[in-house]
Amino acid sequence: MVRIGNGRLSAAINPFGAELSHLEDAGGLELMTDADPAFWTGRAPLLFPIVGRVHGDAIRVDGRDYPMPKHGIARRLLFEVAHAGDTEALFVLADSEETRVAYPFAFRLEVGFRLDGATLVTEVQIANPGELDLPVQFGFHPAFAWPLPYGRHRAEHRMLFEAEETPLLRGVTPDGFLTDPERPSPVQGRELKLADHLFEHDALVWDPVRSKRLCYGAPDGPQLDIAFDAPQLGVWTLPGARYVCVEPWHGHADPEGFAGEFRDKPGVFTVPPGGEWRTAMSVTLVV
Repeated sequence: MVRIGNGRLSAAINPFGAELSHLEDAGGLELMTDADPAFWTGRAPLLFPIVGRVHGDAIRVDGRDYPMPKHGIARRLLFEVAHAGDTEALFVLADSEETRVAYPFAFRLEVGFRLDGATLVTEVQIANPGELDLPVQFGFHPAFAWPLPYGRHRAEHRMLFEAEETPLLRGVTPDGFLTDPERPSPVQGRELKLADHLFEHDALVWDPVRSKRLCYGAPDGPQLDIAFDAPQLGVWTLPGARYVCVEPWHGHADPEGFAGEFRDKPGVFTVPPGGEWRTAMSVTLVV
């Protein structure tokens, strides 16, 4: 683990997947999932170069199929630790013979973690060093403790969105593919009251999401202010698990029935040759 801290927050990042594995407050209380294997051992995987699942677990590039597991390949690869300081760290993954088996493109993925007071900022850059357009998706998938470690019951926790959201959410098939917006949103006003039954049919998927931030926690306790700049948002857990994921996405799983080229898949964006693309997510502990 690469560890950073500043007296108000501390974080531990696993170079395998550049995955945020622990986020603790000044008293050492854990704000992330307990990763109970009875539910899910993930903590905060980075979703690259796809978000969700593709049909046949393969992407098609120029008529050829390449095997691509759910949420992509970055979460399963060792990143180079390019920098590790007291309060910040930088991880890098570049294309290789191993990555080109699944994703036949040149790329450089940089992920930086930085502590600033009570805020953890995660900054991502995707660069295209190749001579062809780079079709890609990217997503964050952090799992936060539910309940947060401040003595409030799970049923007291909610998410308060910055803006009023659309009344319908994307549906998710049993195989993990998306349907047209058809699922009534459980958000009342701007408030999502968390409950296990909301996740009996997989994630809640806002496409598009209007908010650029939300606040998570019990209204009368310490909370997490989560900011992002993504066009889609997933919120997910497994009923009974002690975590809830807040997932800003730039892209999403295959729509039900999609069978085209990867570059034509809804939600895929393009980084031009020699170009760069950036995104960020921040988490602030509000006491």
